Amino acid sequence: MDKIIQIKDRSINKERNKNMGAFIKIEGLKKNFRNEEVLKEINIEFEAGNIYGIVGKNGSGKTVFFKIIAGYVKPTSGHVYVGNKEIGIDTDFAENMGLIIETPGFLTQYSAYKNLAYLASIRNKIGDDEIYTALEMVDINPFSKKKVGKFSLGMRQRLGIAQAIMEDPDLIILDEPMNGLDKYGIKLVKDLLLKLKEQGKTILISSHYAEDMEICDKVYEMDNGQLI
Repeated sequence: MDKIIQIKDRSINKERNKNMGAFIKIEGLKKNFRNEEVLKEINIEFEAGNIYGIVGKNGSGKTVFFKIIAGYVKPTSGHVYVGNKEIGIDTDFAENMGLIIETPGFLTQYSAYKNLAYLASIRNKIGDDEIYTALEMVDINPFSKKKVGKFSLGMRQRLGIAQAIMEDPDLIILDEPMNGLDKYGIKLVKDLLLKLKEQGKTILISSHYAEDMEICDKVYEMDNGQLI
């Protein structure tokens, strides 16, 4: 695993991130869908360069919480700051972010490389070298012609993680990244996330299972729209 990760160490200035303190700051966050209160008065800070875990059952509010941080869902009230910019005010979406929200969707008739190349062309920030590196980091052969439609659930999940990290984001948000992975895949992803933490990334992950959270610096439980 170390050999795979060290193919290209795209580290950022870790000391700069350490000095930033609260990279994500959330104040008075609430979210209602019609008459249903999904998130209830959340106040929390996430410091730069750490891994944070959110554990909770289906319907607890984990995915909505991540979508609001990313900028894909607007809160009913409250404020979300990422990197000193307020989401929805200073910027529509969290900047320099990679994420998996729910099940990753891909063009099933194309290979892993072609899928990532297409997605990379949208913002045109990276080239083939970065795509190859991201695929190798999740143990997918970047030169394979195998169509994504033939991938197992675990391989699709690893491809989604490659998509999330390929543009070298400062913030990585992964909604249930261990879903569908076997023991090898879980260890590979955990080792990868620890390596990315060493590079100064701020990482948020969610899961149904506490055992997935052993790599986290802090773990919170989401229960009925509240963080415990």
